[in-house]
Amino acid sequence: MSYFKRLVVNTLTFISLAVVLPNDMFYVSSFFSAILASFVLSILNMFVGPILHILSFPITLITFGLFSFVINAIILELTSYFVGSYSFGFSGFGSALLVALIMSFVNTVVRDHELSKIT
Repeated sequence: MSYFKRLVVNTLTFISLAVVLPNDMFYVSSFFSAILASFVLSILNMFVGPILHILSFPITLITFGLFSFVINAIILELTSYFVGSYSFGFSGFGSALLVALIMSFVNTVVRDHELSKIT
């Protein structure tokens, strides 16, 4: 999946989750905030994500890869910090973990759908 497609999918996922989930759990103030959060998330995934995955490799191995969702939630919390909690935020780590699970599922479905069109 290209970078632009991933930005669009993440932006639409943020907006959709902001509508579906209660405001006290996950909050996105505007479409621009969702675009900015998607961009910041991609930058953090590019630079901070690999470092966190390398450092937590033993825990990820013990949990059969489930700890990667916790890493994704940490990166989402960092995204909230850098974008600003007034325009993009979570009520707590549990809601960030839920959004990380849903975003992983959505990105997997979109990526697999794109791969199935190739073969």
